[in-house]
Amino acid sequence: MEAVASNQRLGLQLVLFLFIASFPSILAEGPTDATIVVRGAAKVAETDENFVCATIDWWPPEKCNYKQCPWGESTVLYLDLSHPFLAKAVQAFGNLRIRIGGSLQDQVVYNVGNMNYPCHPFRKMADGLFGFSKGCLRMDRWDELNQFFHKTGAIVTFGLNALYGRHKIRRGVWGGAWVSSNAYDFIKYTIDKGYKINSWEFGNELSGRGIGASVSAELYGKDLIKLDAHINELYKNSRSRPLLLAPGGFFNEDWYTKLLEVSGSNIVNAMTHHMYNLGAGDDPRLIYKILDPHHLSLASETFSNLQRTIEKHGPWASAWVGESGGAYNSGGHLISDTFIDSFWYLDQLGMASKYNTKVYCRQTLIGGNYGLLNTTTVTPNPDYYSALLWHRLMGKRVLSVQSDASPFLRAYAHCSKGKAGVTLLLINLSNQTDFRISVQNDVKINMNIGESTRREGSFIYGLKKTVSWVGRVASVETTFREEYHLSPNGNLRSQMMLLNGTPLELTEDGNIPTLEPALVRMNSPVFVAPLSIAFVAFPNLDAPACAQI
Repeated sequence: MEAVASNQRLGLQLVLFLFIASFPSILAEGPTDATIVVRGAAKVAETDENFVCATIDWWPPEKCNYKQCPWGESTVLYLDLSHPFLAKAVQAFGNLRIRIGGSLQDQVVYNVGNMNYPCHPFRKMADGLFGFSKGCLRMDRWDELNQFFHKTGAIVTFGLNALYGRHKIRRGVWGGAWVSSNAYDFIKYTIDKGYKINSWEFGNELSGRGIGASVSAELYGKDLIKLDAHINELYKNSRSRPLLLAPGGFFNEDWYTKLLEVSGSNIVNAMTHHMYNLGAGDDPRLIYKILDPHHLSLASETFSNLQRTIEKHGPWASAWVGESGGAYNSGGHLISDTFIDSFWYLDQLGMASKYNTKVYCRQTLIGGNYGLLNTTTVTPNPDYYSALLWHRLMGKRVLSVQSDASPFLRAYAHCSKGKAGVTLLLINLSNQTDFRISVQNDVKINMNIGESTRREGSFIYGLKKTVSWVGRVASVETTFREEYHLSPNGNLRSQMMLLNGTPLELTEDGNIPTLEPALVRMNSPVFVAPLSIAFVAFPNLDAPACAQI
């Protein structure tokens, strides 16, 4: 009885939260009705089981943008791997994909074998790429990183230097053959030490015109054939072979097509591309872009074009987002690390999934303004919890959704992860409209409130009838759905996220808090308050695609 009473109190907190969040619209015109139809007969796309990914970059503490230096000691050569919050944040995912890479990746040399460079960290250098010298990865640091990866269960992608041995032909263009000896020795060292690498990625932002430097698709394709041969040779006695990824740059259709044609069948396992669709981190319109459904939807063209390019020229490969931070140049200060960024981030995860993107790597796990973790305190920023909820709730099978709501209500559906049913992601970009949503499947089975209740019920009546309690009760799995409502702690630029009205904070011993849902009666509408986000898990929504093995 004590537990039930506690759950009921939490349920009342959610009612109060939804009421307060929606008060302006109540005074105006009440909630707006919408219908969402989930087409569950067949999946429209499929992600990898471990879709969510985060990056660790190479920038030194001296990396600055807009008179700010937001990186600190948060990157490959400097990150305190013994920080207890860091390990717990990664372990909370079970198996979090981590990509090691970034702008300085093609200036990294590995202190192994017959390296012809002194092993120094990156230093400021006026005529160097991005204003820095070459930097060196010592093998004792590589050992420490792999101990951390093993401890936390991370799934590792490592980005290799694709400019090693090349020379600058003219401004921004590099030529000459890639010298593979340093990469070969590094991969061999990794294998000899028994370190597990899920995938090796070749180069960073060298495609098309490149960022800082570029390499022709012809040269790149030939180098990939060479790297693939090295991987086959070095892993010939291993139980599994890592994937080969490329090019880790911005999508250029002609360049990507040429790369697939030159490298040939079954060389590249995944075509990685980068997304910074919000523009510069100091753009004064950054917040408006995040909340503009039209601007968010523009990114679908890139996803669609890459999907079509792969289907036509490289059907053996898949599409990955290898790096995406929303706003480039370290992200937007007090924007990328606050609640408002989750509107962009979760919308990107939903949109990318629809176009058969297998993996989506967030820039960064920690570092810059766009880290999932705070660079200084290593505590979670709001997007960390958004990523964790996606990882735990959204399965790999993607379903089509139809909605009669305005464009300000974004809706995505996946088969639920690890259990029966369907999970919806609902993103309300409107600052005025409260949505009262009826969810149906494509055989017109209405999962929500009946017409008689809809006619007689006010918004407050709906709230009273909606929430039962917060937490899970096994005996009511098929009569209740799970709801996770995300909102800011006051201002949209708050660095504190609320789950069902409760602040998300680390426990006293530094653990990630339990992310408990509100249990809501199945025969009630879904309410989504203005400028809020909700994951809604339906345990018995009829979706044959989710029942397939």
